[in-house]
Amino acid sequence: MNNLAIRTAQAEHKISSISAGNFYLETQSLVERLHRRLLDVITHELSKRGRSDINAVQALLLYNIGDQEMSAGDIRNRGCYLGSNVSYNLKKLVDLGYLDHERGKKDRRCVRIKITESGRSVSNLVEALYKKHAETIRQVGGVDEDELLVLNRSLKRLERFWVDQVAYQL
Repeated sequence: MNNLAIRTAQAEHKISSISAGNFYLETQSLVERLHRRLLDVITHELSKRGRSDINAVQALLLYNIGDQEMSAGDIRNRGCYLGSNVSYNLKKLVDLGYLDHERGKKDRRCVRIKITESGRSVSNLVEALYKKHAETIRQVGGVDEDELLVLNRSLKRLERFWVDQVAYQL
């Protein structure tokens, strides 16, 4: 390879690295913003339904718990509750009657949580919202199933990359 070809290849690699870096930073920002927009959408839906006693993060918690009984740690690991204190929100949901909790018989530190009927009504509201979006995302949002498939595959790979960064201290 002559010097011009080497310099050209190095410049192309540098441009490619800069582009990848910019796309990566944009992706990070978009993931965070999208979650915040989802919370805005849920807040709007709660407001339309006159549900001022509960916030979007709490509604999302109820939806993610669903019909399962689980520990607070399971809930924390399962969901994405950006900028929220999961323990505080769980306590608030218990106080409001949306969740029941029970201490473990063997280990009193372990608390099992399950949804109540009133919690189920909020969970159903979020589920109905998601179903409506799934039915209209192509027409209204201009996003089809193939695009969602590619997006989901990429986001799963990104999640795996981030998990590996922590797990293997990369």
